Amino acid sequence: MKTVQPSVSLLRAQSYDPLQLRQALETLLEPMGGMSAFVKPGDRVLLKPNLLTGGRPGKECVTRPEMVYCVAQMVQEAGGKPFLGDGPAFGSAKGVAKANGYLPLTEALKLPIVEFHGKRYETVSTEFNHLLLSKEAIDADVVINLPKVKSHMQLTLTMGVKNLFGCVPGKMKAWWHMEAGKDCARFGEMLVETARAIDPDLTILDGIIGHEGNGPSGGEPRRLNLLATSRNVFALDRAVVAILNVDPAIVPTVAASQRLRLCSTLDAIHFPLLHPQALQVTDWKLPDQLMPIDFGLPRVLKSTFRHLYIRLIKEPMQAYAGR
Repeated sequence: MKTVQPSVSLLRAQSYDPLQLRQALETLLEPMGGMSAFVKPGDRVLLKPNLLTGGRPGKECVTRPEMVYCVAQMVQEAGGKPFLGDGPAFGSAKGVAKANGYLPLTEALKLPIVEFHGKRYETVSTEFNHLLLSKEAIDADVVINLPKVKSHMQLTLTMGVKNLFGCVPGKMKAWWHMEAGKDCARFGEMLVETARAIDPDLTILDGIIGHEGNGPSGGEPRRLNLLATSRNVFALDRAVVAILNVDPAIVPTVAASQRLRLCSTLDAIHFPLLHPQALQVTDWKLPDQLMPIDFGLPRVLKSTFRHLYIRLIKEPMQAYAGR
């Protein structure tokens, strides 16, 4: 993905207060050249947060809206034209964003929220060629990936690479669980190839408060006081598993990126601010028990009906009631 030595900027940050968070993000990005190193005047910039669910607001299941707000501000000040998008498993991006308190901040910046539409794209992978991906992500001039660090009951952890699975539109994600989920290694490689195809220009990880235990939505908030950023999403994920003291071999996305020679060893990564050793967490909670990745046909159908119910009935009814 990138041939230069990967660099991962790590920083302690303790607050989502917009002023303090903005200062922390500027410090975090300074070794990378600041936001202007990634965004040029007139660039259309996709901000891709984790908008998993609107069902557990306050449980840190999604990227904090304050993070998106501050990054969008920085993009605008660099002359870019940011827009927010994701492909939630259930409901619409706008519906999930609304449930998690995004709208006051997005409206303050006049930040559009878009829904993803799929198109097939040829990739460099022979195993996963012609992936169905978000046209909005591929067509953007710049993609800024904004994941949340969480434990995951199927994939152990979700970080930068897994967050880009949200660029697979609609219920195609459920189909991949059915088609590739019987082989954990193959499913991990599909996620890595998706990330390689999207090729985010910048990943900024929200780890001030993570989500541990039976995630990605059934766990509990856990304060980490961590921000991380990199041009190389694979290097960033490798640094985060080191911070959390998790074996890379049990995280399918990290293991796959290593097999595909996309992930450097920790020693080969440049850390311009803090090293993972300075941020060690020794008691991060992983899921009590891992669940199978594969979805049978009944689960895919149930998931599809739930998605359609939320998007076509529940969200419009809530919008009407709120008038």
